[in-house]
Amino acid sequence: MSIEKVRTYFQTLGIADRIQEFPVSSATVELAAQALGVEGKRIAKTLSFLVGDVCILIVAAGDAKIDNPKFKAQFHTKAKMLPPEDVPSYVGHAVGGVCPFAVKAGVKVYLDESLRRFETVFPACGSSNSAIELRLQELMDYARADGWIDVCKGWQEEG
Repeated sequence: MSIEKVRTYFQTLGIADRIQEFPVSSATVELAAQALGVEGKRIAKTLSFLVGDVCILIVAAGDAKIDNPKFKAQFHTKAKMLPPEDVPSYVGHAVGGVCPFAVKAGVKVYLDESLRRFETVFPACGSSNSAIELRLQELMDYARADGWIDVCKGWQEEG
């Protein structure tokens, strides 16, 4: 089970006790926000794409959406999400519990600028009823992220 892979990985980092598991689903931004009692935008959703034959994960704020022109400028290809049935074989986690931790070798992880508004965010932990609260630097380190990118829209504060 994916959460066990994440738990084992987090044990090596000394943070496995920070994983939160819920008696209800947290498989969507809305459900995760309800389970945690936080605003949906603080849920760090992990989106999976194919760029050529490489799987990439983009961790973005719950209220952000992929901006196709920005994605194309960043990756030089059209945004093509993995079909749900292909996600486990590419990433190692099923849809609803996809997270940037303990993923398959060769998967690249990027953090979207939409997350920078928050001190802490809540990514999933490999199951459809789990999450962990992490500071942004922790997310960057524990996800072994390849860097920050700006490929989302719809999240900027009006002002």
